[in-house]
Amino acid sequence: MVKELIIDSAPNGVTIALLQDKQLVELHTEHVNNNYAVGDIYLGRIKKIMPGLNAAFVDVGYEKDAFLHYLDLGPQVQSLIKLTKIIKNGSYKDRLLNSFRPEEDIIKSGKISEVLSRNMLLPVQIAKEPISTKGPRLSSDLSIAGRFVVLVPFSEAISISKKIKSNTERSRLKKIVEGIKPKNFGVIIRTVSEGKGVAELQKDLLDLIDRWETLFKRIETTEPSKKILGEMGRASTILRDLLNADFTNIHVNDPAIYEEVRSYVHDISPELERIVKQYKHREPIFEHFGVEKQIKTSFGRTVNLAGGAYLVIEHTEALHVIDVNSGNRTANQENQEDNAFQVNKEAAREIARQLRLRDMGGIVVIDFIDMHKPVNRKELFDYLKEQMVLDRARHTILPPSKFGLVQITRQRVRPEMNIVTNEKCPACDGTGEIKASIVLMDDIENNLSFILNEQNEKNITLCVHPYIEAYIKKGLISLRMKWFFHYSKWIKVKAMPSYYLTEFHFLNAKGEEIKL
Repeated sequence: MVKELIIDSAPNGVTIALLQDKQLVELHTEHVNNNYAVGDIYLGRIKKIMPGLNAAFVDVGYEKDAFLHYLDLGPQVQSLIKLTKIIKNGSYKDRLLNSFRPEEDIIKSGKISEVLSRNMLLPVQIAKEPISTKGPRLSSDLSIAGRFVVLVPFSEAISISKKIKSNTERSRLKKIVEGIKPKNFGVIIRTVSEGKGVAELQKDLLDLIDRWETLFKRIETTEPSKKILGEMGRASTILRDLLNADFTNIHVNDPAIYEEVRSYVHDISPELERIVKQYKHREPIFEHFGVEKQIKTSFGRTVNLAGGAYLVIEHTEALHVIDVNSGNRTANQENQEDNAFQVNKEAAREIARQLRLRDMGGIVVIDFIDMHKPVNRKELFDYLKEQMVLDRARHTILPPSKFGLVQITRQRVRPEMNIVTNEKCPACDGTGEIKASIVLMDDIENNLSFILNEQNEKNITLCVHPYIEAYIKKGLISLRMKWFFHYSKWIKVKAMPSYYLTEFHFLNAKGEEIKL
């Protein structure tokens, strides 16, 4: 699997596209003032204690108070409260906590009013960004993530990713970390640590300790409700979590971000520094690499699939609903069960991509085409799970219900990526909307293939706007000539000045419109 990262910098922020085998699978937007990103640490002030919810509302400077539940306090919250007080008093200078005496763990079934009080200062970490009408969700179980390990203060535990299966490797990694971790700090060993040596793990851990010391120093001077320590930029975060030998190119159109990314890649994987390239062409970077077109075709209420089927995606406050439709083109008219199974598999692959691409979270309900054979339902369920393996968000997939619905719960930590794909209609001066013009030729060619290959029509005429007619006919090897070489049939193209720009119709030999 070949991966590429395309980074487009604009005055209002940075948009990052992750491509796998040239297909867009993730799209991230980082605004200029990117406050309240997942991983940011703030010095929160407790505003309200809500015993009925067993939670507190915390002022972190956002327009709405952030939410902190008792279960998100972390077992060592008393130690964090104690450390914050003595740092603020200026009476503690041991940043590595060697002489610090941790407090007892809080009990899981306790009450938040027994731990927190109004106006108390508490460092908190953003666990979920502000979404819709809700403020950020917080955790006081602080952690600082690196490439290979995660540093957890007030703990001695060493945890290892469950994705590392080899007991020998798990034992080796644990022994390495036991020998290099500081006292009163726990460590989570990430999946990418598999096969790494002492030097790489130690360098990563030392970088995290430096960040902890920065946090420690800033607690003393930071005002309540202000940020203490920010997470890395979104581009660096993606590289930290995903960068491996599969990456072939990282293209950046901004010199400053190019230097930042190149420096970061040099630090974590010097051998891959060569793949970071600065884009200098006049054409917008997303258009050059085909990202803009994929964005237009991948977002929106309806998503077309290669075989003629399509998805209808609806969003509500509580859940997302995806309906799978076979469309008007079936591969095998004789066997409806096989048709349904093939369309469902194609849809499952696209749905797994859509969840990552739009970062859809919460509850997702999928209405696949009905299948009667249990073996097909089981195979579809297994195939969907297989396609979801690459999804980094925590998720659970339930088997099909008796109504044929598949339910997915997917971790939601950021607002869903929502992009408007319709463009203003030039024919009605913006009072209506049409499909994006960038996909017009794809629509024409898909319909042309269907008419010639499946309906076996002859002597057809394509009626289009004069601008589109000129585009199809221009050049020595025009688009119409390419169609002739491909289909061995000459397509008449007729200019219709009354048509709006993206309107087109096919006529048969009798001059009658072919209904699609």
